[in-house]
Amino acid sequence: MRALTFTSALTAALISTAALAQAPKPAAPAAPAAATPAQQNPIILTVNNDPIRVSDIAAWVDAHVPAEQRAQLGQEKLFSAALNQLATGKALQIMARKQGLDRDPAISKQMQTAADEVLQRALLVKTVLPTVSEETIKAQYDKQYAGKPGEPQVHARHILVDSEAKAKDIIKQLQGGAKFEDLAKKYGDPKDAATQQGGDLGTFKKADMLPEFSDAAFKLKKNEYTTTPVHTRYGWHVIQTLDTSVSTPPAYDTVHDEVRQQLLRQAAEAVEQKARDAVKIVSYGPDGKPAKPTPPAAPAPAAPAKK
Repeated sequence: MRALTFTSALTAALISTAALAQAPKPAAPAAPAAATPAQQNPIILTVNNDPIRVSDIAAWVDAHVPAEQRAQLGQEKLFSAALNQLATGKALQIMARKQGLDRDPAISKQMQTAADEVLQRALLVKTVLPTVSEETIKAQYDKQYAGKPGEPQVHARHILVDSEAKAKDIIKQLQGGAKFEDLAKKYGDPKDAATQQGGDLGTFKKADMLPEFSDAAFKLKKNEYTTTPVHTRYGWHVIQTLDTSVSTPPAYDTVHDEVRQQLLRQAAEAVEQKARDAVKIVSYGPDGKPAKPTPPAAPAPAAPAKK
């Protein structure tokens, strides 16, 4: 919807610009008349009688100029750049056809492939986009996030070293009153991003870390640290849990785009499957003969009834 909105706004602006550049001022004001399609989308330029219209310029800007650059460039520069590129593109196409490149089998195949891909995208846009509205996004958010109980999480820090002996020595120093963050900066693996933060890993859920790490961290009470080293594939850890809490569902605005993309992907997959189901697809083996379809898997035997 963003692209359509921008195109409409730019088209209106370009029509105004084109009218100022091309149309002579009337001698006297005339009664307003309904705009014809040609007036709504006037020709700005022709290349060997092939027209370039306002809508072509708006479409080129939408396709080639990032949104954040449009306001910086301004309508006049956008108009000029788009018109120049479109005219140059048509001139190159004319030259290529004169040289017969469109009849080259390899190039013709690429052109057909590009056209096929445009057609595929057009079908998906036409059938998928209307199914994903703000209402469906909100409904999916409610189903996926809202009202669900939060997950336990901990705020923890660690000191990662390359041997069990070093980890045991660190624990001994902690028991002697040393500060955890000081030991982390002194002994922690320099390649570990948390080392210079005093070992702080932030808040995480159980599934976010390796099982052996999470098991140890989630067993600790607030401000407790492990009294035996924890081994993972990264080395040996001394872990301290700073706080425990329960996560809250993410706010609607923070996951809106993620949920929308999820729904678009699901809808696209459904359309793709429907298209495949409507055609006959035959696989061929190395010998050029149709391959035999793979038989369906045999159903699993029913479990015996409990007595």
